[in-house]
Amino acid sequence: MLSCGTVSAQTTVEDDGFKQPLKELKFNPGLNQREFERSTLSALEIQDPLESWNRRVYHFNYRFDQWVFLPVVDGYRYVTPGFVQKGVTNFFSNLGDVPNLVNSALQLKGERALSTTARLLFNTTLGVVGLWDPATLMGLPKHSEDFGQTLGFYGTPAGPYLMLPILGPSNLRDTTGLVVDYGVSQEINYLNVAEITKSHPEIIVIRGIDQRATTSFRYGQLNSPFEYEKLRFFYTESRKLQIAE
Repeated sequence: MLSCGTVSAQTTVEDDGFKQPLKELKFNPGLNQREFERSTLSALEIQDPLESWNRRVYHFNYRFDQWVFLPVVDGYRYVTPGFVQKGVTNFFSNLGDVPNLVNSALQLKGERALSTTARLLFNTTLGVVGLWDPATLMGLPKHSEDFGQTLGFYGTPAGPYLMLPILGPSNLRDTTGLVVDYGVSQEINYLNVAEITKSHPEIIVIRGIDQRATTSFRYGQLNSPFEYEKLRFFYTESRKLQIAE
């Protein structure tokens, strides 16, 4: 796949005393990029027995993102002042620290659990129910822990890969974790948000829009005919790293 040009017998020696043996190294211009990607991805074996269905959901997500979600996000950004957007993001981030705290404790990460507890305390009080984030300015960075990671921490296998409608890449273990984390949030009912949401379901919509607005990923950005395989691989590997953290 790589070809090296002929190196002159009188190779120039740089001032630092090192030659440049890779100066003429080039990618083979005759290499077919698709063949290269296919051969590379053939080694990335990931359990995906529902691939046919997952691909359909992937294409649905692609079109939903393109035709609905991102236009709504653009409209939200257009009509909402920047400081309000930031306040909304901080508020939901503060709510997200509740399952972060629970899962940090379940994974016996004492220091992280204490840090998250302090974040909740400072952001809910000094930050006015989380509209501001003084905890980060105080040197308490946000951590992300979910029940999928907790299951992985105790050795639960990932199970088959899943592409969830709208939510995107997942697997059986992490999907179970999503359900549990949602149940925890409902039971703890922090700041009475779960109760208020029952009569104001638009809060769920706003939260979804905010989450999509703060997520940089865009379908098609990998510019590859094998984006499905790459996304599956990146998600799987990133979750391994998060669990091992």
